[in-house]
Amino acid sequence: MAIDTDLEQQILATIDKWVDQELKPIAREFDQADQYPDELVEQMKELGLFGATIDEEYGGLGLSASTYAKIVSRICEVWMAPSGIFNSHLIMASCVQRAGTEAQKAHFLPKFASGELRGGIGLTEPDAGSDLQSIRTVARREGDSYVINGTKTWISNGINGNCLAVLTKTDPLAEPRHKGMSLFLCEKGEGFSVGKKLKKLGYRAIDSAELIFQDFSVSADNLIGGEEGKGFQQVAGGLELGRINIAARGAGMAKGATDMALAYAMERKTFGKAIAEHQAIQLKLAEMSTRAAAAALLVQEAAVKYDQAERCDLEAGQAKFFASESAVQNSLDAMRIFGGYSYSPEYEIERFYRDAPLLCIGEGTNEIQRMIIAKQMVARAG
Repeated sequence: MAIDTDLEQQILATIDKWVDQELKPIAREFDQADQYPDELVEQMKELGLFGATIDEEYGGLGLSASTYAKIVSRICEVWMAPSGIFNSHLIMASCVQRAGTEAQKAHFLPKFASGELRGGIGLTEPDAGSDLQSIRTVARREGDSYVINGTKTWISNGINGNCLAVLTKTDPLAEPRHKGMSLFLCEKGEGFSVGKKLKKLGYRAIDSAELIFQDFSVSADNLIGGEEGKGFQQVAGGLELGRINIAARGAGMAKGATDMALAYAMERKTFGKAIAEHQAIQLKLAEMSTRAAAAALLVQEAAVKYDQAERCDLEAGQAKFFASESAVQNSLDAMRIFGGYSYSPEYEIERFYRDAPLLCIGEGTNEIQRMIIAKQMVARAG
C-alpha cells in the first residue's frame, strides 16, 4: 500500500493537536479514578479512529499499518489507555475485512468504522492465555443459529463495547485442535453478560472484563467467513496487526518516558548544575533515546511488510518484543532520573511505570514472541 506522505502528515498533525488539547490535560485524573473516558470516545468517532484501517469503501479511513502505527505511538507518548479502545476494535474489524463474507463486510464494517458497533476480540479464558487452542468456550449448531456457552476474561472493551469477535470451539474433538475452532461476531443480548470489571495495576480507564456466555444464541450468518474450523487462522492473522500496535505503543511509551526524563533532567539541579550535565544521567538518557529510536524503526519495518501483504510474524514479533521491553526499561530509567518524585502521582512517569509491563504480556507474551522469532529464523534459513 502506497503512503501519501502529505496526507499522513496532515493526519499526524491532527492527532498531535488532539493529544495535546484533549488527552494530556485529563490523563492523570482519569487514570487515577479508573474512569472510562466517554467524551474521548466520541472524539475518536469524529476523528475516524474506529475506522482507521478499515477500507474507504466501507466508510473507514483506509490507512496503512505504517500510518496507523505512527498514530498509536503519538498517542502513547502521552497516555497508553486510549489506544486500547480502538485497537482491539480494529483487530475485530481486520478479521472481518480479511476473512468475512461479502455480506458480513457490507453489514458490519460500516458500523465498525462509525463506532456504532464497538468492541474487540474475545480470546483469553481463565485457563487459556497464550495457548489459544486450550479454550473451552463451545458453540453448538442448532438450526440456523449457534448456541454459545463459556467464559472469557481480560477482555478489553468488554463493558463499554457492544460487539465482540468471540473465539469458540465448534468441534471440541477435532485434531489438530485448531481445526475445531471458529470465530463469531456477537452483539450483546440475552445470554451474553458481563461478569465483573477487573481491577488492574495500570492500563486504567479502559475496561477489562470477564464475560459470560450462557446459552447465548447467535445467527449462523455471524460465523466469520461462513465456514467452521477457520477461527484460529483468522485470529492469528489479526494478531499480526495487534502485535504491530503493541509495538507501536511500546515505541511511543519509550519515547514519552525519554522526553519526560530529559525535560526533568534539564530543570532539576544538584551540586550547582542541572542533573542533565552529570555523566551518570547522560548515560541513561543516551541509552533511553537509542532504545526508543530503534523500537520505532522495528515497528515501521513490520508495518511496511504488513502493508505489502508479506508474511511479517518474524518482524512483528521482533518489534513487539523489543519495543515493549524498551518501554519497561525506559520507564524504569526515567523513574530513577526523577528520583523520589517518581513515586508521586503528580508526575506522569509513575503511570508509565505501571502501564508498560502490560505490553510484555498482551498479544502473546514476550516469551512466546521469542519462540516465534526463533522458529521463523530457522524456517527462513531452511
